[in-house]
Amino acid sequence: RMRGCPPAAVLVLCGLCWAANAEIFTSIGQMTDLIYTEKELVQSLKEYIRAEESKLAAVKSWAKKLDVLTRASTSDPEGFLAHPVNAYKLMKRLNTEWSELESLVLQDPSDGFISNISAHRQYFPDEEDEKGAAKALMRLQDTYQLDSESFAKGNLHGVRYNAELTVDDCFDMGKTAYNEVDYYHSVLWMQQALKQMDAGEEAVVSKADVLDYLSYSVYQMGDLPRAIELTRRLVAIDPGHQRAGGNLRYFEKLLSAELTEKDQSQQEPMSEQPITLGTYKRPRDYLPERETYEALCRGEGVKMTIKRQSRMFCRYQDRNRNPRLLLKPMLEEDEWDSPHIVRYLNALSDEEIEKIKELAKPRLARATVRDPKTGVLTVANYRVSKSAWLEGEEDPVIDRVNQRIEDVTGLSVATAELLQVANYGVGGQYEPHFDFSRRPFDSNLKVDGNRLATYLNYMSDVEAGGATVFPDFGAAIWPRKGTAVFWYNLFRSGEGDYRTRHAACPVLVGSKWGKTNIITIILLATFHTQCQR
Repeated sequence: RMRGCPPAAVLVLCGLCWAANAEIFTSIGQMTDLIYTEKELVQSLKEYIRAEESKLAAVKSWAKKLDVLTRASTSDPEGFLAHPVNAYKLMKRLNTEWSELESLVLQDPSDGFISNISAHRQYFPDEEDEKGAAKALMRLQDTYQLDSESFAKGNLHGVRYNAELTVDDCFDMGKTAYNEVDYYHSVLWMQQALKQMDAGEEAVVSKADVLDYLSYSVYQMGDLPRAIELTRRLVAIDPGHQRAGGNLRYFEKLLSAELTEKDQSQQEPMSEQPITLGTYKRPRDYLPERETYEALCRGEGVKMTIKRQSRMFCRYQDRNRNPRLLLKPMLEEDEWDSPHIVRYLNALSDEEIEKIKELAKPRLARATVRDPKTGVLTVANYRVSKSAWLEGEEDPVIDRVNQRIEDVTGLSVATAELLQVANYGVGGQYEPHFDFSRRPFDSNLKVDGNRLATYLNYMSDVEAGGATVFPDFGAAIWPRKGTAVFWYNLFRSGEGDYRTRHAACPVLVGSKWGKTNIITIILLATFHTQCQR
């Protein structure tokens, strides 16, 4: 072993899904609480209906629908919220629909009901939550290559779920994208809204409004022939539409200029194929390895060859006959050869997992990242989660987990930092990142050292999605409850191993108690290392 190395840090990650008071969409745990809040509101609403039933026929119909929904959701809140559509619709109901209901009741107010809903309203999700949940569905759509119809019909990962999106839901999804100048997703969701309307589904939104948004979004995607066709359809429905006539003349003028420039006498016939995933190319973004990262999240492109697999082994790890591991050694599996990644199978018990959740829940707040330019901690779209910090003295479970990590890794946690618990909500993620600091001028390194290794605990099984992936060398590690994976972030020299850039994939179906939503508990522990083997 090398001696005299500077202080370093081991980063320990455990998976957890929980919540705080703000930005509720980033935490499944907070949304679980909202399920019961909504149930209480339904009961209050039913009492109000009994008092003024003759005047509130419309409200009674609304309550009946919500009563059925909340009975289903409260029977298994986590299972209900594991489906991203249910999570999005919960955000939408509590931000938009309950506000509409409140306005309706205020027309003939009942003090009891209004005071009840007003008391709960301070804990409701806001517009930012509804928008965040909608964008999370789009993120899942992109990552797992799901068309809008699959989402709308509740068909995820080849399984049909009882969670569907209405015309109005699809329209609101498309409008959210439109307002974010995301015309790619606006087209996909407005097209789905139109498709369901054409099939006869009733809606509050008008077909003219859907065509208005869809035609302009298609134009922004560069498809003039289809934009003209959709605008003509809009004019046929609403000849006096304020913008449609002007847009149609403008689109036709642009197309005529294009044909003249190409020396064509007439345009090519518009494709008869409906707009689907793949009709238009998704715009590139800031992440260079986006395609590789998302393919690995889907289980594609994993570079585990037969030859490499032949070098993977299982063993009982007692870490040089550590007394605490002699009678109960840890079962260690090789997950990858270079860099070496191992999984420990009996890393956390169910009781320990539940205790960590219990301790973390009240403190969760939006997770932050360090700005690479300024070094200041800030929130970022590429990390959507909540986190909390726990001290070892708070409960014997934390000390026991720390000791187990020290025993199995051989790394001292004598100067351990706090245990960080992170909860990734609907579509939560942590895009490709390094666990070690790449900033040599980082003042924190002089005090705490760099993050030598990562120890990631998984606290639940996941039905679909939620992998930890390494785009550089094509590895995907799937969560298994009670297990932990471990790897070194630094070489013997103390230099960072850039191959360890990794990401937490969003959970598609299920609830991941682990890293970012994945969700993760992050335990930071510093130690004076004798370095790695």
